[in-house]
Amino acid sequence: MSNKKGLLALSPLIVFIGLYVSLSIAAGDFYKVPITVIFMIASIYAVSISKNFTLQKRVDIFGRGASSSNLLLMLWIYVLAGAFAASAKQMGSIDSTVNLALNVLPSGMLLPGLFLAACFISISIGTSVGTVVALVPIAIGIAQQTGLNPALITAIIVGGAYFGDNLSFISDTTVVATSTQGCRMSDKFRVNAFIVMPAALIILVIYAIMGAHVEVTAEVRPVAYFKVVPYLLVLVTAICGLNVMAVLVLGIILCGAIGMLDGSYDLFGWLGAMGQGVVGMGELIIVAMLAGGMLELIRENGGIDYIIERLTAHINGKRGAELAIAGLVSLVNVCTANNTIAILTVGQIAKKIGDRYGVDNKKAASILDTFSCCIQGILPYGVQILLAAGLAHLNPIQILPFLFYPFAIGIAALLAILLRYPKRYS
Repeated sequence: MSNKKGLLALSPLIVFIGLYVSLSIAAGDFYKVPITVIFMIASIYAVSISKNFTLQKRVDIFGRGASSSNLLLMLWIYVLAGAFAASAKQMGSIDSTVNLALNVLPSGMLLPGLFLAACFISISIGTSVGTVVALVPIAIGIAQQTGLNPALITAIIVGGAYFGDNLSFISDTTVVATSTQGCRMSDKFRVNAFIVMPAALIILVIYAIMGAHVEVTAEVRPVAYFKVVPYLLVLVTAICGLNVMAVLVLGIILCGAIGMLDGSYDLFGWLGAMGQGVVGMGELIIVAMLAGGMLELIRENGGIDYIIERLTAHINGKRGAELAIAGLVSLVNVCTANNTIAILTVGQIAKKIGDRYGVDNKKAASILDTFSCCIQGILPYGVQILLAAGLAHLNPIQILPFLFYPFAIGIAALLAILLRYPKRYS
């Protein structure tokens, strides 16, 4: 594919980023520019430049991307998460869980404690989405009680969620990375842990320093333990491996039962709370669908093929091969907003590159998984950040500057390539 055609295929993404950044700089405020409008403009542009198809075909392709099975599953999770968070908040479950956390954790240990909790839950359940659903509402409640920046505390949960997404044996990314590279999960885990564990420890120390002087600004009220049960149920059933949608449905039902028995609301109050939660996710659902449609047009026009073609054209030696694998999965992840799909897309190509240049398959699997989690963890239109932003009532861009862990594992993985470590696998 020629440079001109390839860049044209990728241009909707360039238009989105360029327009958002330039308008935000002009306004002097990144939060004044509605991300939904920018995605709408970029989506219209994507449809208009797809000259290889009739207008009806372009709309069909856009619709296919905006209604793919993976995306619709995410939208269901958005809806259920919104309903659960709102009904739990109105019946006092979030307040009680926050009070329990404030009673158990010393104030100075809140930030590292939340990061460790997110790491533990994510590596247990293997999904960043489930971790975000379980912990972001609690984290926001703690931010309100302590005066902490809600964007910072939300980013701590998102970062910890990617610890498990990257390392867990039951994570989709681990399964796909190891299967495409032909290595055992335990071997990939050892190499991967060697690369990212120093980053995780550094980030933990940073959070401990940042949180050392945190003080609770409001009086910690007694814990209503029965109101903590919905969140305990969500955490326990998620750790036991229950599907995240089933986990949320159980949580919603339990919130309704406890809330009505307690007198926090009646049936119509419960329904109203759920309705408000679902409506609150509306903007994020629109962004997800517009992004899905736009990215499908980029793929159909050959944008992903162009990236793969260009990055594999000038490989030289093991270091170059590893950098090519990292670049491939990163750029495809930007164009698909799904780290599992990105690994699936380039997995076999990465395997051929690795075999040709002698890259250890365990190192290749770790590079695929780590770079995909790094990029997915900082995409403002990725499902995890959209979900976290919705639950925290924030703009996704507000969270980005505080995503220390996703940036840290990206730097650690790049250093592992450039400095050739772990040496045994390099």
